[in-house]
Amino acid sequence: MTEKEKMLRGELYDANYNEALIAERTQCKIKCQRYNTMPYDAEGRKELLSSIIGSHGENFIIEPAFWCDYGYNIHLGENFYANHNLVILDGAPVRFGRNVFIAPNCGFHTAGHPLDAARRNAGLEYARPITVGDDVWFGAGVQVMPGVTIGSNVVIGGGSVVTRDIPADSVAVGNPCRVIKKLE
Repeated sequence: MTEKEKMLRGELYDANYNEALIAERTQCKIKCQRYNTMPYDAEGRKELLSSIIGSHGENFIIEPAFWCDYGYNIHLGENFYANHNLVILDGAPVRFGRNVFIAPNCGFHTAGHPLDAARRNAGLEYARPITVGDDVWFGAGVQVMPGVTIGSNVVIGGGSVVTRDIPADSVAVGNPCRVIKKLE
């Protein structure tokens, strides 16, 4: 089994030294860098972003700067908006529903590392998917950790660190992020 196959299955894989994965990340980051430095009104800008993202609806905007690892594991629903400085570490799928709005300086991180220093130092990691429902708003500086599912009709308060699932129809804030209010 290849390291990429292990990554996509959620198993420990060699992220740091596997040449095939390094090459994929390098190509993706070259595209991200090009996107981030293009004039805002440049022709072909949206097409370049489309070539990075795995799938998307008709209406989507990601303001620069935007960085991701592979791109092909990112899936955007219709009417997606992300403000500046979005980071998506997409070793596993990251799926966003419809009408998702992300404030500046947010991150979605599927990568995790072993607690055992020897395996971590050997470059091993794992990736867990992140799923976001419809009609979700993320305040500035939110960080979403590996394996989290966020339901529909949710507001995540600025500065939150989301380490566990958040149910639908909720307002959640904090570090660690927790539900403080149910929405009707």
